[in-house]
Amino acid sequence: MLSTFKQMAHAFGDVVFPPVCVHCGGIVERGKKPDAFRYVCARCEARIEFVAEPCCTTCGHPFYGESAGERVCEHCESLAPVFNEGRTAVLFKGAARSLVHALKYHNACHALRDIETVFKRSPRVLELARGAVLVPVPLHPRKERERGYNQGRLVAECVARAAGGRAAGVRIEMLLRRVSDTVSQTLLDRATRRANLKNAFSPASGARMNAGLKYVIVDDVFTTGSTLNSCAAALRRAGCVNIDVITFGHG
Repeated sequence: MLSTFKQMAHAFGDVVFPPVCVHCGGIVERGKKPDAFRYVCARCEARIEFVAEPCCTTCGHPFYGESAGERVCEHCESLAPVFNEGRTAVLFKGAARSLVHALKYHNACHALRDIETVFKRSPRVLELARGAVLVPVPLHPRKERERGYNQGRLVAECVARAAGGRAAGVRIEMLLRRVSDTVSQTLLDRATRRANLKNAFSPASGARMNAGLKYVIVDDVFTTGSTLNSCAAALRRAGCVNIDVITFGHG
């Protein structure tokens, strides 16, 4: 009964206040499928580039053209990852980028609905998440207070739900803390990012690691991999052995 009421409320809201596309600002027609996008219009949805094999085993970026024998792309040649594998759902541009920017910079938590939809359409990513402990990349406490939430945790929740949650052996644990209040990484080059993030993460107070479990670090975007690699190094120092990475986008 409650579910029916919510559906009716959403339908009424869509008539009075039609949802607009986070990318182009156009009206979004409500799809009939349960996994239809709600805040991305059909035109922008068609331009979202989902990642499929063949792709880099470190960051998930797709290979184009000849890929025989390739395992690592040019983005990761100098990364020296301390995690096993990385997978990403989409390329970080167009509507995919706008969804994350809406979440991070405009407090648009409603964008999480479509972020989860993207993960539901990314079976390779969900395969890596099942049976794993998801570890969101933490924000520094100051930044989390300012923003009001950690988008890494919210993205991890999207992954967990899309993968089947507890029934699929997926759980989320905040095992890391950010000990260094680093400046924004957005405009920094690769070398500066790595130096900026050296020893920036450590195990959270009371965190317990189990060498027999699979851990998957979750973040919104894979850029140079410096943040994710620094998190993986902190987990490995704490005793984790099997560490992978999942990101929403690559860009």
